[in-house]
Amino acid sequence: MLLPTDLETARRLSVAPMLDWTDRHCRYFHRLLSKNVLLYTEMVNVNAILHGDAHRHLDFNAAEHPIVLQLGGSEPDLLARCAKIAKNWGYDEVNINCGCPSERVQSGAFGACLMHEPHLVADAVKAMRDAADIEVSVKHRIGLDKNQDYDFVRDFVGVLAQAGVRVFVVHARNAWLKGLSPKENRDIPPLRYEVVHRLKQDFPDLHISLNGGIKDYSTIEQALNYVDGAMVGRWFYHEPFVLAQADARIFGNDHTLEVSRESVLEQLVEYAQSQIEQGVPLRNMTRHWLNLFHGVAGARRWRAQLSDAQLLKKNDAHLLLCNLPRDFSEVGDE
Repeated sequence: MLLPTDLETARRLSVAPMLDWTDRHCRYFHRLLSKNVLLYTEMVNVNAILHGDAHRHLDFNAAEHPIVLQLGGSEPDLLARCAKIAKNWGYDEVNINCGCPSERVQSGAFGACLMHEPHLVADAVKAMRDAADIEVSVKHRIGLDKNQDYDFVRDFVGVLAQAGVRVFVVHARNAWLKGLSPKENRDIPPLRYEVVHRLKQDFPDLHISLNGGIKDYSTIEQALNYVDGAMVGRWFYHEPFVLAQADARIFGNDHTLEVSRESVLEQLVEYAQSQIEQGVPLRNMTRHWLNLFHGVAGARRWRAQLSDAQLLKKNDAHLLLCNLPRDFSEVGDE
């Protein structure tokens, strides 16, 4: 199945799925900053979709396209049902999480522990592809625990490629299933970008994106010399306005010239007001927007008011326009 040009292009740079962070209000904000990056949902458990509040987990704004739904699960029939739902809901792609190391995920027999069962994942991929005409990608680690054998990850990718997976996002660390928290798993296992580079060499026809530890554009640009794409998580969340450089630096267009904090803020106010009218509390949105003025003098006071429970109770979108930093262009200590 050929990838749509816009989706294939967007794969050059994506915002990582981050639990409790990349919800629809966060993604809408990120889309205002970049028209081209590929956006991911948080990981959503298949049971939450099939037996829970599907609208809460799946709704998104049309502006978010291209957008990927990341699924957590291991049972082929359930994943296939969710792939069909994702297609009908309008998602551009579904992604299977084979990289999360948390014990909660392990207890459900999915996430990183699925790297031990590539044939089960392959069966799931085949079932999903049969159920819906939608791209199925996989996000995974380069190994488990302290096993640094390259053959392990190579064979995992090989089995899934035979099942029809053409897009892999590879977090360039091992996942330690015991002894480390999810946070520690993002920092303690060493980064080994060379393993991801080698995967691209061994599977030149696959799309390979590198994930893990990226905190600047030079690292992204260097990665693109070896692989097809890069995925960034916490840097984009904590310093979101750097996303405004992506369209020019990574995608080669001039959209960045149109983006300013002022214009983004105006659109956030309009968006917040429309959401409030639909019953969404302002606090659910502003928690993702706190760092819009990261690095700008006077940002601390603006950020504090958007964290003030009493002010947020008023559900007034114009709170975003109060106590703005003195000079949006003045970068320095806060």
